[in-house]
Amino acid sequence: MALSISSLTSSLSSLSFSSQISRNPSSISIAQRPKNLHISLSSKHTRSLSISATVAAPVETEPVENLKKFVKSRLPGGFAAQTIIGTGRRKCAIARVVLQEGTGKFIINYRDAKEYLQGNPLWLQYIKVPLVTLGYETSYDVFVKAHGGGLSGQAQAISLGIARALLKVSADHRSPLKKEGLLTRDSRVVERKKVGLKKARKAPQFSKR
Repeated sequence: MALSISSLTSSLSSLSFSSQISRNPSSISIAQRPKNLHISLSSKHTRSLSISATVAAPVETEPVENLKKFVKSRLPGGFAAQTIIGTGRRKCAIARVVLQEGTGKFIINYRDAKEYLQGNPLWLQYIKVPLVTLGYETSYDVFVKAHGGGLSGQAQAISLGIARALLKVSADHRSPLKKEGLLTRDSRVVERKKVGLKKARKAPQFSKR
């Protein structure tokens, strides 16, 4: 008997397989690769086959309660009592940003930025652009309260809030930030639906007769 399995999805790359064959099969070979898994089995008298799979444990994140205590210890009096603060908006999203000298921590709504933004590289890039532009990516800790809209809008609102907060650090930051367009509020929003149309501009199919 010959059995071959190939072209498995990448999600199976983290699985480890172990097999046991009864009745002394003549040969069995298992080779695992990052993306493809090939199994070949040959035996004259094979009665039972057992395969077990083990999934790697997910990466643990820091509990929200610990981050809340950390933020409260770093921001006595709350967000409003801080000096280096900026507010950013994008579509329906509003973000209030506080900067403090630190090592580059990003905390959004008492959660790590990477966890909050679901590890999306584009959104993570949005929030880091103002600090990277000035070379401050490891000089400040960023604390954010964001609400409204989606994660994409919130990420862009955070970027504007950080840029505005950096202006309070030094007025000399205005020129490089403005050159990159980081101080301009993006006023684009979704256009409202019109009566008689399917969407803002999409009309029903026209029939002449």
